[in-house]
Amino acid sequence: MSNVALSGNSPVFAFFGRLLRALDRVPYTLLALPLRAAIATVFWNSGTAKLANWDTAIALFVDEYQVPLLPPETAATLAATIELTTPVLLVLGLLTRAASLVLLGMTSVIEIFVYPQAWPTHIQWAAMLLILICRGPGKLSIDHLLWRRFRHLLGTDAQSAEGTLSAERLKR
Repeated sequence: MSNVALSGNSPVFAFFGRLLRALDRVPYTLLALPLRAAIATVFWNSGTAKLANWDTAIALFVDEYQVPLLPPETAATLAATIELTTPVLLVLGLLTRAASLVLLGMTSVIEIFVYPQAWPTHIQWAAMLLILICRGPGKLSIDHLLWRRFRHLLGTDAQSAEGTLSAERLKR
C-alpha cells in the first residue's frame, strides 16, 4: 500500500474534506423540516387511531396502559388531544419548542409507565424532540416569522431563536 494514499495530500482525504465541508453548509432549516414531519407523523397516527375506535382506546388505557394518577378516560382524552394538536403545531412550525416539550413529556410517560421495553424507539423520539427544543423549527416556520416581527419586545437578537448562532454568541 502506498504512503501517498494515507498522506494529507491524498485525493481520498481531499474528497472527504470537501464532502464534510459541504455537509457542514446544509442549513439547519432543511434538517428541521424532516424532524418536524417525522415526529408529527408518529403522534398524529397514534391520535387518529384512538379516534377511529374510541372504545378500543379506552380499553387499552384500562387494561394495558394503566397510566398512574389519571382515570383511563381522562388519560385517553388527554393523550388524544396532545396527539392531534401538537403534530399540527410542529408541521406549521408554530409554538414548536412548547409542542416539542409537551411531546417529550408524553414520551417520558410512555417510556416510564407504559412501554419501558420500547426504549430504542422512545430514545429516537426524544432525540428528535430535543433537537427541536434546543434549536427550534428553522426558518420555514410560523415561529420564525413571529420572531422576526416581535423579537424587539424580548430584547434579543433574531438569530438565537432561529436555530443559528449569532456572531455575538460565537465570540463567547
